[in-house]
Amino acid sequence: MRHTIIATGLSIFAGAAFAQTPVLTVYTYDSFVSDWGPGPAIEEAFEAQCGCDLQFVGAGDGAALLARIRLEGAQTEADVVLGLDTNLTAAARETGLFRPHGIAAEGLTLPIAWDDADFLPFDWGYFAFVHRTDLTNAPTSLEALAASDVSIVIQDPRSSTPGLGLLMWVQAAYGDRAGEIWEGLSDNIVTVTPGWSEAYGLFLEGEADMVLSYTTSPAYHLIAEEDAGFASAAFSEGHYMQVEVAGILARTDVPDLARDFMEFMISPGFQDVIPTTNWMYPATAVTLPDGFEGLTMPERALLLSPEEAAAVRDEAVATWQRALAR
Repeated sequence: MRHTIIATGLSIFAGAAFAQTPVLTVYTYDSFVSDWGPGPAIEEAFEAQCGCDLQFVGAGDGAALLARIRLEGAQTEADVVLGLDTNLTAAARETGLFRPHGIAAEGLTLPIAWDDADFLPFDWGYFAFVHRTDLTNAPTSLEALAASDVSIVIQDPRSSTPGLGLLMWVQAAYGDRAGEIWEGLSDNIVTVTPGWSEAYGLFLEGEADMVLSYTTSPAYHLIAEEDAGFASAAFSEGHYMQVEVAGILARTDVPDLARDFMEFMISPGFQDVIPTTNWMYPATAVTLPDGFEGLTMPERALLLSPEEAAAVRDEAVATWQRALAR
């Protein structure tokens, strides 16, 4: 009986100690929390300093994060959302579900100035069509791609930030001609996937000549696989930039911990792992590994402001749908 009492007491003590460990729930996209993504290393590094339990929750692709937060509303379990981008921040702000982060974003090295009270960047890159280097006559513009017989895989703009980025790319480069470009591209498209991982997987399986991804994607193959057989096509009209961000949910019951995570996000413990796990450019001054120096660097960067992107998003999606339905 005495042993039972002691064991029960220990159990209660352990349970109380566990209950006192704060939990931080971060919604993000699936590839971020994959075994090869940055999630595992970031979780280990942050937990080593926070005395907390960091729980990443994969919620599809980037654009699907906003849809999930909207659906869950104030009842969401998320404390932080990580993986939106500037094409979505205006819409995210309009939900009223995010709070100011209160962090002085010093030390950022983005190609653009950053001044956003609700969202902080953690990486950035340029969208591009990636292909194997043995592809002959790779297109040199979106217009040339549309006029070619090159097959492509793209992502759905309603669920994927790369998919939405391609819509903004066409819109920023061609404006009123966007519908014409999409009509030309419609017969190049093999399939439209919900997210980036599915699209890239189909490309690697040989289902298409090119895939919508990033100028940095060939660095993965070169560094991780020692395979120099991949490249991103340089397009003459420029490449659309993506800046990925995180924000704190207003309903969080651990606001200080959420803020600590946001500060950690722009510190070396987080930023150092971005180039070789998320295969993007870090948001702060990090020494890039060998293999990044030979990547395509667009001569012209395209980027709509968050407000501009929000204003054209619905019509851009409708234009895309009409073109693909024909």
